[in-house]
Amino acid sequence: MKKTLLSATIGAAVLGAASAASAATLDDVKAKGFVQCVVNTGLAGFSAPDASGNWTGFDVDYCRAIAAAIFNDPSKVKFTPTTAQTRFTALQSGEGDVMFRNTTWTINRDTALGLNFRTVNYYDGQGFMVPKSLNVKSALELSGAAVCVQSGTTTELNLADYFKANNLQYNPVVFEKLPEVNAAYQEGRCDVYTTDQSGLYSIRLSLSNPDEHMVLPEIISKEPLGPAVRQGDDQWFDIVSWSHYAMVQAEEFGITQANVDEMKNSENPEIRRLLGVEADSKIGTDLGLGNEWAYNIIKHVGNYGEVFERNIGMSTPLKIERGLNALWTDGGLQYAMPIR
Repeated sequence: MKKTLLSATIGAAVLGAASAASAATLDDVKAKGFVQCVVNTGLAGFSAPDASGNWTGFDVDYCRAIAAAIFNDPSKVKFTPTTAQTRFTALQSGEGDVMFRNTTWTINRDTALGLNFRTVNYYDGQGFMVPKSLNVKSALELSGAAVCVQSGTTTELNLADYFKANNLQYNPVVFEKLPEVNAAYQEGRCDVYTTDQSGLYSIRLSLSNPDEHMVLPEIISKEPLGPAVRQGDDQWFDIVSWSHYAMVQAEEFGITQANVDEMKNSENPEIRRLLGVEADSKIGTDLGLGNEWAYNIIKHVGNYGEVFERNIGMSTPLKIERGLNALWTDGGLQYAMPIR
């Protein structure tokens, strides 16, 4: 009986979220004049506020890209910072219109939470960070270690699977909020920190002595990160998804913030279609936007490569290589669906 009642309650919540989404999110966003974006409370390079409260980062730029597509103004965004425990509730309840928050796309999250995922804007994988003084070169040497991990994440589940599969023992040191996990590792309350490898590079920079810590080579999971929206509003789902594809396609075409105006004069019909100057193009209208929606994203925010390099690439303190996030033409996995 308890199981039946619980299932009914969860089902009602999911249906309620879907009904809320069906009320045309784009119309609601236009009416209030901004996009409400669910982000991390603070992860350097991805989403973090400065001392003045100005948000920057890879995920933040995606939020600004959506605003640019709709309003031709990337500043028309407000941010809802969330923990791993509160992020889904914030989106489900309508606190946010879209979530760009280092969140792994899984079957459970795509089917049981009333949410939709479609694109992957960052291919990641879970790793481990340790103090160099531990003299560990491989995760397989971590048996018996105390491991700091954030609760309510796929990280916590992957950690258990990895140690069980390799017949290793460990002592989990679990916290809900990221700053709590960071502090525990910094204070030496655990031997190891595990999360997405991109996050480890970011967190390492926040430590008092970053050079005393190293990220181990093992990647123990697939962590496809990307945006999520509530189920029940296909138009909004399409806007979020195709904004990402437009940024990837722009990089493939060599369209940048600096040359996007010049590229409007291209004779390539695919480029002209993307930038909204091809006479028969209706791709903007079909999305419920103006035909210059992609042009506005590129002009104000940049193409995918520019966003990556500006926030987390080799010219930043994180120095993350493109790797799997290179274009498919360069051996990576970033591939835009045809924009036509």
